[in-house]
Order: sequence, then structure tokens, then C-alpha cells
Amino acid sequence: MSKTRQGNRISPRIAGITESATLAVDAKAKALKAAGRPVVGFGAGEPDFPTPDYVVEAAAAACRVTSNHRYTPAAGLPELKSAIVVKTKRDSGYEITPENILVTNGGKQAVYEAFATVVGVGDEVILPTPYWTTYPECIKLAGGTVVEVFADETQGYLITVEQLEAVRTAKTKALLFCSPSNPTGAVYPPDQVVAIGKWAAKHGIFVISDEIYEHLLYDDASAPSMPVLVPEIAEHCIILNGVAKTYAMTGWRVGWMIGPKDVIKAASNLQSHLSSNVANVSQRAAIAALEGDLSTVEMMRKAFDRRRRIIVKMLNEIPGVLCPTPRGAFYVYPSVKGVLGKEIRGQRPQTSSELADLILDEVEVAVVPGEAFGSQGYLRLSYALGDDDLIEGVTRIALLLAEAK
Repeated sequence: MSKTRQGNRISPRIAGITESATLAVDAKAKALKAAGRPVVGFGAGEPDFPTPDYVVEAAAAACRVTSNHRYTPAAGLPELKSAIVVKTKRDSGYEITPENILVTNGGKQAVYEAFATVVGVGDEVILPTPYWTTYPECIKLAGGTVVEVFADETQGYLITVEQLEAVRTAKTKALLFCSPSNPTGAVYPPDQVVAIGKWAAKHGIFVISDEIYEHLLYDDASAPSMPVLVPEIAEHCIILNGVAKTYAMTGWRVGWMIGPKDVIKAASNLQSHLSSNVANVSQRAAIAALEGDLSTVEMMRKAFDRRRRIIVKMLNEIPGVLCPTPRGAFYVYPSVKGVLGKEIRGQRPQTSSELADLILDEVEVAVVPGEAFGSQGYLRLSYALGDDDLIEGVTRIALLLAEAK
């Protein structure tokens, strides 16, 4: 084979995609732990609680139903779509029909298909930064151009309409909107949701709104669904959601898209070739989750709230670390710029990536550096882990960074 052909073995589009940094950190932490090292992992956004018993029992029962052993509609079981209609009205006040829904293999597939369906080559997508690692990769896979808009801790990690307008061009096709946010835990207040929605509607810009953390809110925060507050955006709005975070069902792989009927039909056509239907047992489990009460969800939310308060307090006691208090999700996103460049055990980390490596090597705590989210000088820590591990992990970090000079 010639060198030229050898060099083209991998498609340029796929070769340009990077591995998920959060999953990579989590995998490394788990591998070290399996090898007997006492690693504490803050990397993955994964609840440490088991999936509720009634959901598991529904899945076990579904395994014994022969119809679940067969192909079902690629866009989702009608019963699950009906449950999503009811759930969306109950939780968001947003009235939709089954034709507005596509059930996907987890939230990530919903993200990918949303961008693949409405973004074409040369289209620009505005991406508030810090961002979740998967968003820019999906935009690039669709042929789009990522336009980052950065909001730091002084803005509460919330972008403004003025910032959006400053980067809008004739090529602007979509805006990614995530509230509560991964990685920062920031929550947009209703008036800012309205302002951004009206701006997008005025200019005919799609809003791809990730609502996966809708139930994880604290300090009386609210996360209203944009088309409820701004009805005129509905025909240009795609909502992404799923059962993973709310019901501790990350491994079950059930997400969904809600959007205009023509968008959902096109995305369903894509999925019919990409993956066909989501596993029927997982869909049946998702029905049980959505139709059950929210008492288990509230129990988990209260535990996350307790951990949130603990981790924010502990991190803010570390010299050189500034940790804003998140109002949603289960992440903190502290600035570590006050630590960078200082000597720690013979090293001088200049970037948050170098600092994260140092923390893992020296005290066996896994965190994700800000570079993974488009913003150098920060770390993301998930507090979706047990209280004892959380306290142990942050204590190790604090003792290490106390040596900085």
C-alpha cells in the first residue's frame, strides 16, 4: 500500500474526533482501583445510587415478554413515547405529541442526531463555554463550525445575549443551550432564558436545549423549558433529555429528542439506518421510571445537595482555589488559576491539565481538567459519589495543594 493511501486509512472527519475526556479519566481511575490502588474518582457524571428497584423489576418482567425479543419501531415504543408526553407536561408544562419524540440510545445519541439533522457543512453553531466534551465533537461530525462563547466564574458561567449577538453571522444555524450545566452546574434564571429564546427566535436560529439535569436543582433554583417561556421558539427548538441522571440509569442507555415534527422525522430516518430501536428491555424500564413517583429522585437530589455544600466549602478553604456554588446538576467547576505556576513536590504545573495529572500521580485522586471543557485553568469534580469518598478525595487534594509555594 502506498504511503498516501496508508495515511488515509482513517476518515479525516473521524480522525479529528477526540476521545471523551470524562470517560477516559473515569476509565483510568477504575483501572487503577482494580489494580489495588486507593483511587478516588471525581471524573464521571454518574450517580452512585442503584437504579430504583421498581425500575429493575419492570425490566426483569420485560425480559420474559416475547415481543420484547423482536424489532420494534426505530423511533421508540409507542408506550414510551406516551409516557414521555405525560412526563414532559408534568415536569415542564410543555405540551407535545408522540410525533414530536424520538427515543435514542442514551442522551449522547440524541446530541449527535440533533446536530446531524439540522447542521450542515459550513453552518456555525454557537457553543457556550465551558461546555460538555461531546458537544463540539458532534458539531464537527455534522460538518459544522464551532463558535465558542466564553463565560467565566465572574459571570457565573452564564453567557449573555450581548455575547451571542457579537458572534452571530449569516452562517449561524444553531445555539447549544444547557441548563443546569455540565460542567459548571450553572443554572440560567428565567429572565435570561426568555432573553436568549427571543433572540434566537428573532433570527431563526435553532436552539438545541439539553435538559438532562432538570430535576437536580438547589437553593430554590428553577430550570424552565425554553419553549414554555418563549412559545415562538418551538419550531426552532430541539430538547434533549433521558433517564440517565435523574433515575441513576446511566447504563440503561435511554434518551430522547423532542422537536418539530419534520426534524424528528428526519432524525428518525437517520436512526433507522444507524441503530434501529433502542433495546426494548431498557425502554420498558424507562416507562416504569417515568410513570413512577419522584420520591426516589428527591432522595437522591437531597444527597447531592448535601455533598454539594460539603465540596464547595472544602474546596474554597484551599488557598488559590475559587469554587462558585453550583445551583444544579452534580458538578463543581473551581478555578485553580491561583495554584498554577507554583512549585508542588518539585513540579510547577502551568496548566490545569498538568495539575490534574499531578493530583492523580501524587495523591491518587482523579479529576477532569478544564481543557476538556474548553477552558484552561479549571477542574471539574463530580460530587455524585459517596460522602466518605468525597471528603477523602478533597482532603487529599487540599493537603497536596497546601504544599504549593
